[in-house]
Amino acid sequence: MTQTQTRLDSLASQLQTQFGEQVLLTEALGELTLEVPVSRWLEACTALRDSPELSFEQCLDLCGVDYLAWGQPLRQNLPSPFPHRFAVVIHLMSVRHNWRLRVRTWVESEDFPVLPSLLDVWPSVNWFEREAFDMYGIVFEGHPDLRRILTDYGFIGYPFRKDFPLSGNVEMRFDPEQKRVVYQAVTIEPREITPRIVREEGYGTGR
Repeated sequence: MTQTQTRLDSLASQLQTQFGEQVLLTEALGELTLEVPVSRWLEACTALRDSPELSFEQCLDLCGVDYLAWGQPLRQNLPSPFPHRFAVVIHLMSVRHNWRLRVRTWVESEDFPVLPSLLDVWPSVNWFEREAFDMYGIVFEGHPDLRRILTDYGFIGYPFRKDFPLSGNVEMRFDPEQKRVVYQAVTIEPREITPRIVREEGYGTGR
């Protein structure tokens, strides 16, 4: 057994001792993923940080995930592995124990996804939560400054949901006379672009 596998087994044992059957623990490609109910999101993350046996002092990343195929079976006669459309995933690191962990929770509402903010647990998630809100519309309850961070403040919709119109009615530009950004009706004539495939005669023959 390799040192890496030994470390994974040790971490898995500590997680099972800490949380028992209240969470789902899986291993794939040499990595552990802990699935936590959204009702225990804040409680579980606090335990992951404060428990001496786990000691995940650092949250390296937080991101939203949109499973567009949720509710649909991936293969015939097999249920969908995605119980809800939206999820939030964090990646943790323990410097003390030299191990890493992925933690995922499913956000139950598709229309208004909301879960507690982790800002008081790991301050490093501040901009990550704002990004997930901006891109996916996931609301982090308790975040003191939850506003858009990548798109314009007047942007309608959430880019990574892929559910907004491809062409809009309003465009933004800087007005040198007013010395500010202004909105106006679009000046580009809408058009439908159809890709054209050009191949030589007999392409691929005999290959």
